[in-house]
Amino acid sequence: MINRQRLIKEFLHLVEIDSPSKCETAIAKYLKEKLRSLGCDVFEDDCGSKMGGSAGNIIGRKIGKSEQKNTIFFSAHMDTIESNFGMKPCIKEDIIYSDGTHILGGDDKGGIAAILEMLQVLQENNINHRPLEIVFTISEETGLDGAKNLDMGLITSEYGYVLDVGGDIGTIVNKAAGRNRIEAVICGQAAHAGFEPEKGINAIQIAGKALAQMELGRIDDETTANIGRIEGGKVTNIIPDMVHLIGEARSCDKEKLCAQTNHMTHIIEKTSQENGAWCKVNIKNLYLPFAIEPHEAVILDAVESAHSIHINPILATSGGGSDANIFNQYNIPTANLSMGMEKAHTNEEYIKIGDLVKITQLLVAIAQG
Repeated sequence: MINRQRLIKEFLHLVEIDSPSKCETAIAKYLKEKLRSLGCDVFEDDCGSKMGGSAGNIIGRKIGKSEQKNTIFFSAHMDTIESNFGMKPCIKEDIIYSDGTHILGGDDKGGIAAILEMLQVLQENNINHRPLEIVFTISEETGLDGAKNLDMGLITSEYGYVLDVGGDIGTIVNKAAGRNRIEAVICGQAAHAGFEPEKGINAIQIAGKALAQMELGRIDDETTANIGRIEGGKVTNIIPDMVHLIGEARSCDKEKLCAQTNHMTHIIEKTSQENGAWCKVNIKNLYLPFAIEPHEAVILDAVESAHSIHINPILATSGGGSDANIFNQYNIPTANLSMGMEKAHTNEEYIKIGDLVKITQLLVAIAQG
């Protein structure tokens, strides 16, 4: 049923529409027209104007032929990590690559292409399906901002699926980490490094002492931590009086996320105090972890649908975040389905055509219920 050539053509068209975060006008306009042509009622929220972007989230509703079934949604994000203006995708041995000058943009236009082809298949084959909602979000790459600001009053689905993870088709992420951003400023005392270094309090040295005591990297099978950015100092002949640290903690367990964040905060504060410095630590939760039990309907439907088309379902845990984290925070059970993207966010990004076909087949099976 999947029209392979049409799916390829759609994907190639989508990745050639430049849509970095907050600049999604062109793709939003295209998708609104496309959804209407596929029998959907279409809405756009005001999320973009609230965030200083050019377009809002797009929601499409398609009335089901199997009205006894509950409404579900499929979602993918419209933005890309950066501009890929002028990128010309190329196909080699049934794999679609970036031309090497820019990202391909398969994250997440592979998901969008699969959703659109699913709707095409349902329509042209007059297939009975449950009521569907389609959610195309903006500004996912900036911190899931489109989903965070989505007008949830527009969503009536009982549960849903985000298409935004790599791996084998059939991978179903039912558990994913939450993430805290940790930002700290350590203030010491400036002094001339040659004439009177003893009068200074070296903020960079204090940061180094703190980092040496901090548990970072892989903490356990559910938890990771990192300090990824450090800035401080002006010139070599001045004792640096300030340093800026930016890091993160992630965990699939809320208590562990809190504990790791508190550990990192405590080390920074304690080390600063012990060395005569002042510090300020700011914590921001970017998204919460989620865990969906295998017996819940959103997982059962995906697993049974995969089996029905001879795809091996694999329940997986992810250390990364996606819009699924936000939907789950709003108490809408949402799993993240692999759509096969590889080397996302790099100029070597690619996606296998066979994977695009398989994920579309899975969406059609899920839609039928």
